Amino acid sequence: MTAQAPAPVKDRQETARRPPVPSWLRRVAAANETWTFGVLALLVAFFTAARPSTFLTRYDITQIATNAAIYLVLGVGMTYVIIVAGIDLSVGSVLVLSAVLSAEYTIHHGGAKSGWGTIAVSTLIALATGLLWGALQGWLVAKAKVPPLIVTLGGFGAALGAAQIITGGQDPAGAVSGKLQKSIGFGKLFGQIPWLVVIAFAATLVFGLVLAFTRFGRYTYAIGSNPEAARRVGINVDAHLVKVYALVGLLSGLGSVMWLAYFGTTSIAGHSTDNLKVITAVVLGGASLFGGRGSVLGTVIGVFIPAVLSTGLIIMGVQQYWQDVAIGVVLVAAVYLDQFRRRGRDHG
Repeated sequence: MTAQAPAPVKDRQETARRPPVPSWLRRVAAANETWTFGVLALLVAFFTAARPSTFLTRYDITQIATNAAIYLVLGVGMTYVIIVAGIDLSVGSVLVLSAVLSAEYTIHHGGAKSGWGTIAVSTLIALATGLLWGALQGWLVAKAKVPPLIVTLGGFGAALGAAQIITGGQDPAGAVSGKLQKSIGFGKLFGQIPWLVVIAFAATLVFGLVLAFTRFGRYTYAIGSNPEAARRVGINVDAHLVKVYALVGLLSGLGSVMWLAYFGTTSIAGHSTDNLKVITAVVLGGASLFGGRGSVLGTVIGVFIPAVLSTGLIIMGVQQYWQDVAIGVVLVAAVYLDQFRRRGRDHG
């Protein structure tokens, strides 16, 4: 057998002089969030080059952040659900139902002229509605063993139907306090940062830290990776699933308050594609639809990809219908890339 020739002395010296790549830098380069951020950067660069005088102005940045705020809140909850290998198609309808029940209380307690007491109670009604609806769906998934796709698809129709029954299918007048709109809806922290963005950032920070550094977060990843193994080490998988679905419901309720404050209406017919947008954002952020992988940071980046895409297409004069097509294509591409990464990881 012929012995392999040793590497030339010059090549060995060059390799020895080459500084080693730090392990943290290799981890950053391989992270899903890094690649997702690269896609976002490419979109920004493309639209900036195509419309340099109109895209990414200060007004655009504020509008993109404001429009993305509600979807970011929904996306944080969806991140937890997808990590446990679940899905929630009902977030838009739960938002509508929470908004309707909150609005009904406001209408009967002062309407547009109602004060902070009414605002506080109506906010609690919205949060409680989302929390209870989510917990019910979580119970059906965990205890009744109904697949989450079926449970939340049914929840999508049931919540929307209940909202339409209550309102007769019409957005009620006087549904939002003027004080809520002036303060939270249109107000800005220090006169610069919209309060909607501040609320979304706070919710994202809190639940991002919970997912990354607490026992609840570790249990979430463990159940998504292998629920049977999680049970064997003593994790109450069923109770945790109920909590996760209750969380996404709670954040849907928070999203309804933000929506009412900004738009001043329940928008019953305006949330049919919220689930698509939110799932797209979470999957784009690197979460696996098979469970066990995902991060709130990735979801933050993923939320801004459709937001930047929609804003850029509007500036370029593309019709709304084509924007929806683009978001759908992005979702399919994201799922394909997720499966491609999984195959590469398994083979590696």
